[in-house]
Amino acid sequence: MRTRVLCGSLGSTHEMWEHQLGPLGQRFDVVTIDHPGHDGASLVDVRTVADLAQRVLESVEAPTFSFVGLSLGGAVGMQLALSAPERIERIALLCTAARFGEPAMWEERAALVRAEGVEAVVDTVLPRWFSPEFADLPRYREMFLATDAEGYARCCDALARWDAREELASIAAPTLVVSGADDPAAPPEYGALIAERIPGARHEVVPGARHLANVEHADEVNRLLLEHL
Repeated sequence: MRTRVLCGSLGSTHEMWEHQLGPLGQRFDVVTIDHPGHDGASLVDVRTVADLAQRVLESVEAPTFSFVGLSLGGAVGMQLALSAPERIERIALLCTAARFGEPAMWEERAALVRAEGVEAVVDTVLPRWFSPEFADLPRYREMFLATDAEGYARCCDALARWDAREELASIAAPTLVVSGADDPAAPPEYGALIAERIPGARHEVVPGARHLANVEHADEVNRLLLEHL
């Protein structure tokens, strides 16, 4: 079976993919990747998205694979397609960006989390992840609060340095870009820019979705993923 690798958002764990594991697992060998300091993953010294991408390359045994990344995971997917194209079959980039705002914002968040823990930002992050009607919010709050503060901060450091806008045209892997229509963290215009610059990329917008579109709108995201992968 061909391998499909899933990598999620800053502050989440592989559990955010629970609605994808069944549908994808029927067709593919599915591997999930947790960011450093997330769900007990080792707190390795990563400071850039390239470091995170290298960690994926070292973790996945399959010689080639397709990659599904959401948010920070999507940045990792773009970097993989740029730095290791010989290993990447296809990429799906969900609710992500080629640049996530000004570096100062991420530097300030990293400093805050190092000083006060992830508790200092949880009430800012969760309303960006989900709509007010989402019923399983306590579970995701617990997931976020279990994240190692230094691991979270190092990923913020990586996002502060991330800017692939001028490199996207070099990506050759067939690419699906999915945006949440109501995503405040990576609005549809971010996805449109990625799709415009990657040759042949397809951009889809999920109505009503915020940042973790694969959780709250799993059926539509699964349909798009299965079509693409």
